[in-house]
Order: sequence, then C-alpha cells, then structure tokens
Amino acid sequence: MMRRILVVEDNELSRELLCDWLEAESYQVASAANLQQAFAAIQERPPDAVLLDVQLGNQDGLSVASWIRQQPALSHIPVIAVTAHAMLTEQERIFQAGCNAYVPKPVDFKLLTEQLERWLALPSPSHSKE
Repeated sequence: MMRRILVVEDNELSRELLCDWLEAESYQVASAANLQQAFAAIQERPPDAVLLDVQLGNQDGLSVASWIRQQPALSHIPVIAVTAHAMLTEQERIFQAGCNAYVPKPVDFKLLTEQLERWLALPSPSHSKE
C-alpha cells in the first residue's frame, strides 16, 4: 500500500524538492502552499502523514498541527515539522502544537526517512480497534 504524504510548504523550490524526493521514495504526494490549501487537502483526503513548514509566509504553520490534534478522526496522523528555526524555544513550540517530530532545514533526507518510517510504522486507531 502506497502511503500518502501531504507536504505543506510555502517555498515553491523547497516544496518541489520534498515532493520529488518523496515520490522517488515511493510515497504518494499531495502538496499545499498555504494554510487554506492545507486544511482543504486534509479534509478532502486525509494523508498518512504531514510534513509541515512551521512558517508559511506570514502564517503560522503550526496551526495545522493544532487543528489536526483537535479532530478526533484525524488526530492519529503523524505531523513532522520541517523548519529552519531549530532553536530550543522553537522546538518546544513545535511539540506543544502537536507535532510528533521535527526535521531542521536544510533537510537531512536520512533523518527525514527515519522519522517517516518511525511514525508511519505506528498502527492507526482504525487498525487497532477490536
């Protein structure tokens, strides 16, 4: 089964790089350039995981993680923050918003692979119900 990843990134070059890499790694990919597109994509077809840029222009990307955690049908979706701001205070904000992990920019694709494998390996609630 091909896993579907939503890439939420406002920088077109960064978004294309992440999407191309994910497709090369045999993931199905959807992308969003802003909060509105991200919310619409998640509601239309929930992904198996979200790669989330923390700063989307003048918008706070972490609002996507917070919103996902508040939705019972979506709260199991792993959210991995991708950020150029990896300072300790920013890391705390990332985890408080509901992200499962973060990967600093420039993206280390080995680390990103490890995080995706780790979080996608966990059973979702729909698989663990009796």
